[in-house]
Amino acid sequence: MTKPIIHEIIVVEGRDDTTAIKRAVTADTIETNGSAINEATIEQIRHASEKRGVIVFTDPDFPGEKIRKTIDQAVPGCHHAFLTKAAARPKNGRGIGVEHASVEAIQEALTNFHTSGERMQRQEVTHEALIELGLLGGPAAKKRRERLGELLQIGYTNGKQLENRLQMFGITKEKFSAAWKQVLQEEKDDERDRHTIKNERNS
Repeated sequence: MTKPIIHEIIVVEGRDDTTAIKRAVTADTIETNGSAINEATIEQIRHASEKRGVIVFTDPDFPGEKIRKTIDQAVPGCHHAFLTKAAARPKNGRGIGVEHASVEAIQEALTNFHTSGERMQRQEVTHEALIELGLLGGPAAKKRRERLGELLQIGYTNGKQLENRLQMFGITKEKFSAAWKQVLQEEKDDERDRHTIKNERNS
């Protein structure tokens, strides 16, 4: 099977990530070798961004988010690809990272990247709306944000990050609403399944 060709240079954290990327696609990579990115690596990423474009593809954990934020501040306009935590976990459940993802998960993530750029002048999804929907507070907020991030392909976020990424990646009200409806439908389906199992046990 012919591997997709990625024109942009992909920024990953280490050599094992590069190996995983090259199993899935034909692409060049830059390795940060940890979350403390030095100026030489930043300059390399800056040059790559100017010449071919860059896709930042780091692990879905705290160090990975730190790297993503550092690059985005130093080199505005980069593309960002995200993996879910489930897709980045090995079968034994130990660790998390791009290196553990399947070929299909990597290809999907690199196909559905977002671009960081100038923020939209008007915030499509307001802070008040996020509170009202239970995404910035309440017992189900974390789980809802995680699923919403998967559907919108913007990664897992805390409350502040969610608001920021929705605006940074230009997520429209229509796209947000479609994903949110799916989140609610899945919650209803899960609740119905729990009731069905409970009734079967009591019968």
